[in-house]
Parts: sequence; structure tokens; C-alpha cells
Amino acid sequence: MAPADAAYWYSWSQIPGLGPVLLKRLWQHFGDLKTAWEAPLAALGEVEGIGAKLQGAIAHYRQQCHPAALYEQHCRQNPHHWVLSDPRYPSLLREIPDPPPLLYYGGARLLEILSQPAPTVAIVGTRDPSEYAQRWAHKLGYALGQAGFTVVSGMAAGIDGAAHRGCLEAGGATLAVLATGVDMIYPAENRPLYYQIRERGGFLSEYPKGVGADRPQFPRRNRIIAGLCRAVIIAEAPYKSGALITARYAAEYGRDVYVLPGHLDNHRAKGALSLVNQGAQIILGEEALLEQLGHTPPLDPRPFSAPSPPLSVPQQQILQAIQYLSQGSNSVAFDNIVQQVALDTSTVMAELVHLELMGWVEQLPGNRYRQTGR
Repeated sequence: MAPADAAYWYSWSQIPGLGPVLLKRLWQHFGDLKTAWEAPLAALGEVEGIGAKLQGAIAHYRQQCHPAALYEQHCRQNPHHWVLSDPRYPSLLREIPDPPPLLYYGGARLLEILSQPAPTVAIVGTRDPSEYAQRWAHKLGYALGQAGFTVVSGMAAGIDGAAHRGCLEAGGATLAVLATGVDMIYPAENRPLYYQIRERGGFLSEYPKGVGADRPQFPRRNRIIAGLCRAVIIAEAPYKSGALITARYAAEYGRDVYVLPGHLDNHRAKGALSLVNQGAQIILGEEALLEQLGHTPPLDPRPFSAPSPPLSVPQQQILQAIQYLSQGSNSVAFDNIVQQVALDTSTVMAELVHLELMGWVEQLPGNRYRQTGR
């Protein structure tokens, strides 16, 4: 049964400029989101990050919105989901600073898998791996699944798919965290794998049914993978790889990071190998990994800091635009950034997501951005 404030979680999540971090702060400040919904604007202003402009947007939305009716309509299309206050929501994921307000799920074994005490381990990496890395991702997925671990990945091409398949072949439990709705198959080449996971594993996503693939959704998905797991394995990743974003999140959340050793002449391995200098542990075989995982206390923070990948030319242009436009102001509107750089809107949006995840910029209410103190 859904918690009493479930309808309010959905309604709050629909307000532009109010992301997962602010929603969690609201929940923690008021105790439940029904109380927050009924609170005066002055009380909302006591929550860090909710300024006058966002208060105005909240007031306007509350006048037009009927939470119970809106949520009932949403549930007809998306009956399988949890809100953050639901006791069935994965506890590890709830602890991170920016958990999804609503978490959608699917798969025949999803509820069974999450109800088990088996530790969760992520295996992620490049979509274009070497034969060596793909073979080892499969071997590690098999070994972890056979040993009773739940293997988590993103069902992407390459390393993700190999890890899922290895775990399934061992008869183990695997979860796919999708950057689309749980009813969407992406990439198309993983259609057979999707049906295997649907029958023998589970899916999780912060997006409702019908939401297709969009570039900014993939790096955001990676925080869920890291948040769900006690350890993250980077099998192979170049410097510009979403797997390094997952490693960064893992570091922030106090998870353990492991790296499959790669060939120094292989550019696809250099991003992952660079993590070793930052405290990630090298995998020396299946048995050694299982022994390390068996002796690691859950969520014991490690002195690990993932390195920043080099900025691309578009990212450099966007940072320069923010620096130029923010003179005399502490933030810049998204539309002004687009006008300043010779890039299309979708590219600017995608690169801002990457810059935010790498710690270069911060998004503010009202679709505004500012450079951080890096």
C-alpha cells in the first residue's frame, strides 16, 4: 500500500526547477510532503535552495493542481512504482543526496530480488569494449551471480550486456537500471537480453512508461546504479565515459570501486586505469574479488576521488560563456548560454548535464546555471 503522501510526491516532482535534492530536503524538513504542500510560502523559504522565484512557481502550481486526481491518473498508466517515503523503496538508494522521488520497476523477480539480503555489485564500462574486457565482464558477472551477489548494470551495449548475461547464465539475480521507461528497449540490439531480464531479473528507472532514450538521461541514470550498490566495478572505460561518472558517484556515496586491469596501449582502458591512482582497487581474478567483497564492510567510506576527464571543446565553450555572461551576476539563464555559443540547444543541454555531474557547474531554480568553485 502506498504511503499517505504518495500523491504529493508526484505533484511536487512535476514542478519545474524542483529536482531530487530539493525534494528530499523538503521531505526531511517537513516530515512528509502533504504537510509541505499545505505549508505557507514563508515556511517553504526556510528550506535551502527554495528562493522567491521558485516559491512563486510553487504557489502557481498549487493553485492549479489537485494532487489526488493527478496521482490517480498517473497510477492508471504507471501502477508499479514507489515514492521515496515508501518503506519498500531500496534503502541504499534512499540514503544518497539525490534519490529519484519516484522509482518505477518491472520484471518478474524484481520484488523477490530486492527482498533478499544479498549484496549488490555494479559492473559498468564502455559500450565498445575490447574482447578481453567483454570476456571478463561476463566472467565477473557469472562469478558474482554464482556466489549469490546481485549484479546491477545499465543494459547498455558492450560491458553492461556482458555482465547481465554472465549473471543470468549462472542462475543469479540481476537488475537493469534503465535511462528510459521500464517498458522501453534500448538499445534495440539488446532486445533478447531485455526479455531475459524481464523473466529472470528486474528493471528500475526514474522515468515512467513510454519515455524513450535521450542523451541527458544516461549520466543521471548512473547515480542510481552507484546508489543501489555497495561496490562498483569499472571493467573498461576511456576518459570520456559514462562509467567514470558512475565511479564519481560511487566515491561520493562511499561505495567501493574496483577496476579491471587493462592494456596500457588500449585507449578504451585508460580512463578506468586512471582510477587506480585515486584509490580504486585492482581486480586480480574472480576468487580474489569475491574474497575482497566478502571482507569489505557495507558502505565503509574509502579515501577515493575519481579524476576529472578532460573537457571537450563544446564544454570549454559553454564554461567560457558562463564566465563571460555571469559578470555582475551569480548565474546565467540557459537561453542566454545557447545564444552565446555556436551550438544547438540539445547539445548545450547535454553538455551542461555532463559539466554538472563533473562538478564544473551547478543548476539553479529557473533553469539558470553558475560555475562552481572548482
